[in-house]
Amino acid sequence: MEKENVILEKSYKFSLRIIKLYKYLCEDKKEYILSKQILRSGTSIGANINESQSAESKSDFIHKLGIAAKEIRETEYWLRLLKDSHYIESNSFESIIEECNELKKNYKQHYINLQKVLTIAR
Repeated sequence: MEKENVILEKSYKFSLRIIKLYKYLCEDKKEYILSKQILRSGTSIGANINESQSAESKSDFIHKLGIAAKEIRETEYWLRLLKDSHYIESNSFESIIEECNELKKNYKQHYINLQKVLTIAR
């Protein structure tokens, strides 16, 4: 249970960082399309992890976590695109992508552990 709380907390903090990036892109860079994409995918990670906590079944639980994994990958894509199109500086990119990679690493370990538990429970 403690691992879940760590992942929930990290994904929540990451969502807050994505919201700040969204505001920066809209207010300072006047970028409104890519910013909405990064806002949607970046905040959806935590939302799906949080939603998985009250899943209706094991398959629903796994499905929600699977969506979160896809959102992590999509967020990485948008971050790379924002950097390569010069909407965010390399140092800002490195900082936020590091946080995204850390979240992905923690998520993967959590997911592997859950698969083991669910396999044993069958």
